[in-house]
Amino acid sequence: MTRDPVKEIANAVLYEGYVLYPYRPTALKNQERWTFGGVFPRSFSSQSGSDPWAMQTECLVQGDGAARLNVQIRFLHLVERRVLQFDPAAVGEAAAWRAVGSLEVDGQPFAAWEEAIEREVDVPGITLAALGDGPARFAFGFDGSEAREVLSDASGGTAGALVRVRRPLEGAVAVSASGVAPGLYRLTVRVENITPLAQADCERRALAQRSAFASTHAILRLAGAQFISLIDPPDALAAEARACVNEGCWPVLAGPEGAQDTVLASPIILYDYPQVAPESPGDLFDGAEIDEILTLRILTLTDAEKREAAAAEPKVRALLERTEALTANDLARLHGALRSPRQFPKPALACDLGGDLRVGARVLLKPKPGGDIMDIALAGKVAIVEAIERDFEDRVHVAVTIEDDPGRDLGLGRFPGHRFFFSREEMEPIGAETAP
Repeated sequence: MTRDPVKEIANAVLYEGYVLYPYRPTALKNQERWTFGGVFPRSFSSQSGSDPWAMQTECLVQGDGAARLNVQIRFLHLVERRVLQFDPAAVGEAAAWRAVGSLEVDGQPFAAWEEAIEREVDVPGITLAALGDGPARFAFGFDGSEAREVLSDASGGTAGALVRVRRPLEGAVAVSASGVAPGLYRLTVRVENITPLAQADCERRALAQRSAFASTHAILRLAGAQFISLIDPPDALAAEARACVNEGCWPVLAGPEGAQDTVLASPIILYDYPQVAPESPGDLFDGAEIDEILTLRILTLTDAEKREAAAAEPKVRALLERTEALTANDLARLHGALRSPRQFPKPALACDLGGDLRVGARVLLKPKPGGDIMDIALAGKVAIVEAIERDFEDRVHVAVTIEDDPGRDLGLGRFPGHRFFFSREEMEPIGAETAP
């Protein structure tokens, strides 16, 4: 199967905030989920005056009227999950089933919460010329449903049930294009939630949210034309780029670096050509994908917390199992990845104090006065130059490991606490090089 980097990013966006660390219903931060890309029913939005009922992306297209546009809208359809406990001694079918917050069956916990299913709406391909005749509007909808999953114990008896309820949804996508200059169009894609909502649901956000589109985003693809970056447009188009109106989303170029045929309109801010880190072992429901920190924090959860998290959401249960199965090598790969490092001229940079300063050189550390406690502790130590790096302000920093540090191998692995930075003026070459 061919890898689709756009879909990888789109899926990461889709599940941004799906559950929030520490991934448990009782955690305070998880009381407010679905925090990104919410498009609420219009009736609720008009009454509340806060949550939007539409998402709009607007961007620039360079090409002619024959260029063809394809639009895909993606979001999560919320599902309420109820837990019922079965009492075989109760009289009557209705009395036998009782709603509970959680239930344990043969050691497996189940909890009432919310799930979601993925929805995709594909807008038929249309040319820019056809869009010039006026906005094209496409309606879509998804039926509501209620399904019951019986929970049986080891003996085959009925212990309870999970009831999953989803509400019907109705929406529309409006697509338009207007000529800005010869060969330049302003393209607008608007997603609207027009789901009818009872007045009682309009009075409570939590109920209205079950009829919302969650984590809404759009993927726009062109054939025969190219999108213009709104983050870094050509100087001649900067004013037109600033004039684009985006509501609830942030359009960026997506796909291979340099491609201009795809835009991802994301509810979270991204750069052009975002990528999922290849070291990432799986989704952590956090677009920042700070895998190392979250992974280590997950491993510190107590057994009781892990059981609660696993009971709340199958995707979290899979995350826990995947995290606990990581090896030491897997964890090491999450640490200190360097993207697109700048190349340095060769031979290596010359030391101001005389002699060559290069990777592998042995140096005597002479920190400047007024430093911190580490400068005091490392003064006079013999160190090995591990790397010479340059920051965004073009300043040079020399990374070293301490020669007699028992944990020097951790420094070579770029772990903090065993790898230190000094300026060229704070060290003096003293002897033969070691192997880089």
